[in-house]
Amino acid sequence: MREKHLERVKNGKGFIAALDQSGGSTPKALSAYGISEDQYSTKAEMFDLVHEMRTRIITAPAFDSEYILGAILFEQTMDREIEGKYTGDYLAEEKGIVPFLKVDKGLAELSNGVQMMKPIHDLDETLERANKRRMFGTKMRSVIKEANKDGIKAVVDQQFEIGKKIIDAGLVPIIEPEVDIHSTDKEQSEVILKQEIKKHLDQLKENELVMLKLTIPTKENLYKELIEHPQVVRVVALSGGYSRDEANAKLKENEGLIASFSRALSENLNVNQTDEEFNAALKEAVDSIYDASVNKK
Repeated sequence: MREKHLERVKNGKGFIAALDQSGGSTPKALSAYGISEDQYSTKAEMFDLVHEMRTRIITAPAFDSEYILGAILFEQTMDREIEGKYTGDYLAEEKGIVPFLKVDKGLAELSNGVQMMKPIHDLDETLERANKRRMFGTKMRSVIKEANKDGIKAVVDQQFEIGKKIIDAGLVPIIEPEVDIHSTDKEQSEVILKQEIKKHLDQLKENELVMLKLTIPTKENLYKELIEHPQVVRVVALSGGYSRDEANAKLKENEGLIASFSRALSENLNVNQTDEEFNAALKEAVDSIYDASVNKK
């Protein structure tokens, strides 16, 4: 199954759906879906509601392997079931979509112009569970807000240090050092980031593979060298706060870069929509993101 998943993620046409909002970002995701915080009173209720939302997305006809290569899940989603199967098994077996798991525990405070990841104290246990639940890979996010060389180096060093442990566990890490789209020196940050990532990629062994999840660069095709690197399975782009139309337009300018959108995928979905309305809205989103991922200017 791993080789089949690897071939699909590396060479398939489509994009990666990000369905991995965690505890901190779940209220915002539910609010965008039309469920306000006064409609649930406990975390358990909140997570039940977000699982219902994700189940509705995943089981929709438009959530199809013809367009979607993989899906990134939150831990709670991985451990829950859809139609009697664990979510990862449902994705792989019923939909033909490759499952990934978000493993980071959120962001540390801003320092040196960046937010590194908080320590992942239970990483070994999480990776063991990810393998048990038949995840193909993982994802972890840091944020870069300023073109601070020391800060960016620290972010990339941390990502690859943990990434190596994930590789050793038999999984493919998605390394995500997001550059804030509102940063005043975004382009400069991206140049430094590319240099730091390439240093680490060049040190990987032949059998050590990673994916990269990056903000769509200001300078088109900036990451082409990373996309073509032999140790990189795929480079995917986050929407980062851009509207779907903006993100799609920028994505089309970058050859070989495919989407891994979260909010931009679900921005027009609402709990009060009929199934027909919901499926039509999701299909419109999927079609447009797929088009931006595979058809370049």
